[in-house]
Amino acid sequence: MRKIIKFVPLVLLIVVCVFFLLFIIFEKDPSNPPSALLNKEMPKFSTPSLYNKNIKLSSDNLKKNVNLSVNTNVFTVEDNIEKYTLINFFASWCIPCRAEHKLFFEIKEDFPNVFLLGIAHKDSPADSKKYLIEEGNPYSFVGLDQNGKIALEFGVFGLPETFIINNDGKIIFKHMGLLTKKIIDDEISVLF
Repeated sequence: MRKIIKFVPLVLLIVVCVFFLLFIIFEKDPSNPPSALLNKEMPKFSTPSLYNKNIKLSSDNLKKNVNLSVNTNVFTVEDNIEKYTLINFFASWCIPCRAEHKLFFEIKEDFPNVFLLGIAHKDSPADSKKYLIEEGNPYSFVGLDQNGKIALEFGVFGLPETFIINNDGKIIFKHMGLLTKKIIDDEISVLF
């Protein structure tokens, strides 16, 4: 019995090494787990506007190619246009969110067929508004997720997280963490 107990640490070490070897062989990144929602329909949600709680945006609106007229706060539907939605979960207290924020202005300019949806996650509306005044607002719509339910439905692990939804309402891209120009050029721009 004692001989068997002596080999238990060795066996455990071998199992751990095999596990990491498989991750290396299959080029898996343990810090970037795959999304269970990738290539599946986005979760159902509804979020009030940061600027007017009487205006709400839902997952159903996004599937119908909505646009929000900033001047009138009215949603309009555009038919027969290939449209994508980029959903970015952010917060005013999130340092990486501030670092990637300027890139959303570039996305807005370079890809006019992308509806940018910012979701203020577990942040007070006053702090979110202050953040967007300081940094600028690149989003087509800013929704609220003060209790974190929308993020939970999307499987958000931490901030920032970015998703891209196609015309069919399917999640075609997910990125955990800070977006970079390289990620936009190499991974996101090829989707549009």
